[in-house]
Amino acid sequence: MIRSMTRTRPLLCLIALIPCALCGTATFAHPTQFEGDAFRAGLLHPFTGLDHFLAMLAVGLWAAQLGRTARWIVPTAFISAMLIGGAIASVASPLPLVEVSVAGSVLVLGLLIAFAARVPLVAAAAVVGLFAIFHGYAHVTEAPSGSLAGYAGGFVTGTLALHLLGLAIGLALSRMQQPRVIRACGAAVAFAGLWCCLMVLG
Repeated sequence: MIRSMTRTRPLLCLIALIPCALCGTATFAHPTQFEGDAFRAGLLHPFTGLDHFLAMLAVGLWAAQLGRTARWIVPTAFISAMLIGGAIASVASPLPLVEVSVAGSVLVLGLLIAFAARVPLVAAAAVVGLFAIFHGYAHVTEAPSGSLAGYAGGFVTGTLALHLLGLAIGLALSRMQQPRVIRACGAAVAFAGLWCCLMVLG
C-alpha cells in the first residue's frame, strides 16, 4: 500500500496543478474580436479570460465534490443563469460590479472547494447561479459583431466543456480517494482568484 501511494503521488500532484497549468493558456484580458464566425467566437471566449476559465472549471470540480445530483444540477444552474445574464446585457440594461464579481467568483468557488464546503443543493445552485449572471453579462458585452444566438451557443458550449473537465478531474480524484488533492485544486484556484481580484481592483 505504501509503495502504491508513493508511485501515485507524483500523478496526484500533477492533477492538483492542472488548474494552474491550464490557466497558463488563458489570459486575463477579454479580446472583443475573433476571427471566424459567431459560434467560434463564443466558443473561444471562456478560454480567453483567466477568470472565466477558472470559474467554470471550478464549478465542475465543486459539483463533483458535492456529489450525487449536484453533479448535474450545479453546472445546469450556472449555464441557465449565465444565459439570463447574457439576456440582460443584450438589452443594454446596466449591471454593476461585473468585473469584480467575475473575478470574485473564482476566489469564492476556489475557497468552497478548498474547505470542502457542504451546503444544501439549493444554496449551491444559488451561489453558482449568482456568479453566472455576471459571467453571462460579461460574455455578451464583449461579443463581436455577428449572430448573438450563434455567439451564445458558442459560449454555452465552451462553458459546458470546462464544467465537464472540472467534473472529470473531481470524479477521477474521488475514485482514487484523494479528497485532499481536490482541496488542493481548490486552493490553487482560490489563489488565482485572489490575483484576479487584485488585478481588477488595482
